[in-house]
Amino acid sequence: MLAALNCVLANMSLKCGIVGLPNVGKSTLFNAISTGKAEAANYPFCTIEPNVGVVTVPDERMDVLIELVKPQNTVSAIMEFVDIAGLVKGASQGAGLGNKFLANIREVDAIVHVVRCFQDDNVVHVEGRVDPVFDKEIIDIELQLKDLESVDKKIQKTEKGARAGDAKAKVELEWLKKYKALLESGKNARSLEIDEETKYNVIGDLQLLTAKPVLYVANVDESAVISGNEFSEKLREAVKEEGAEVIVLCAAIESQISEIEDPEEHEMFLSEYGLSESGLSKLIKASYALLNLITYFTAGVKEVRAWTIEKGWKAPQAAGVIHTDFVKGFIRAEVIKMADYQHYKSEAAVKEAGKMSVEGKDYVVLDGDIMHFRTNGQ
Repeated sequence: MLAALNCVLANMSLKCGIVGLPNVGKSTLFNAISTGKAEAANYPFCTIEPNVGVVTVPDERMDVLIELVKPQNTVSAIMEFVDIAGLVKGASQGAGLGNKFLANIREVDAIVHVVRCFQDDNVVHVEGRVDPVFDKEIIDIELQLKDLESVDKKIQKTEKGARAGDAKAKVELEWLKKYKALLESGKNARSLEIDEETKYNVIGDLQLLTAKPVLYVANVDESAVISGNEFSEKLREAVKEEGAEVIVLCAAIESQISEIEDPEEHEMFLSEYGLSESGLSKLIKASYALLNLITYFTAGVKEVRAWTIEKGWKAPQAAGVIHTDFVKGFIRAEVIKMADYQHYKSEAAVKEAGKMSVEGKDYVVLDGDIMHFRTNGQ
């Protein structure tokens, strides 16, 4: 059941919701990393409707394959970023744009939490001062309160079944009470240790906001873009217990980078700031890791394409991303490693060197594999 769901999800693009208090740089960052353009204004709630931007996942391996294969068409992996209206205190009770925010955030797969880590008297802070830990806690509390509502409602329903002697309901109730205690203690649902199958059975229908994977973006000023500053360090320390990653970037610089189309100019601009890659690249790679995703490739003269799957998937599941019929009809997979393709320069040369492996249904696909599936009907 879960495998089938995962196959369907993998066919869709990954969706990350960009959240944060008003005026932390969310829309500036969103504009820099996506094809959409939100109105970036210096007042709360300028982003009322969620803006959705589709962005190509940067991958140097695609460039290698395109250079060697020279295909007629290329399709990169994509992901979606959703710029969600700024959250304020009391959102769980509907304050500001609270209800709209909470409904939109339920629809995303992961949360990118942008936190202001820069001083600028010209940009109003909704709480009157720059304090990244306090800002993080405001959003945490609002999401926890909303999750607590959801858990309480399910506890009431589940208790009826448990009292009637339903064994499954009794197990679920115990886990729901653990979630309730955790949320009441000010911790996020994602910090509860629970296996994936049990979690799916207990809270899969609730879409708990604090159960979603999260990464933090410390939006710093230009002077702190390389090593961060005191604010970003405070944020890093505050999220250490969650095991969450903190990406340090400057949204203002990213905004400038996004306007540069010439690759050489792009590289020169990055080098001026001592950067080896853009914040976009760092953010997407971190988002991929956050959701346990990897990429495999199909490569032929007609098309070179990147496919997104979950780490640990076996060959039939991976084939199912191309077409669901491939799962049942799977016979074998022909696999070439990226390093071998680079070395031998063509599929024919790889085969001749004996470097192409033939794998069965138990083969676990690895990041960067170049694959050709043999199925019934082929």
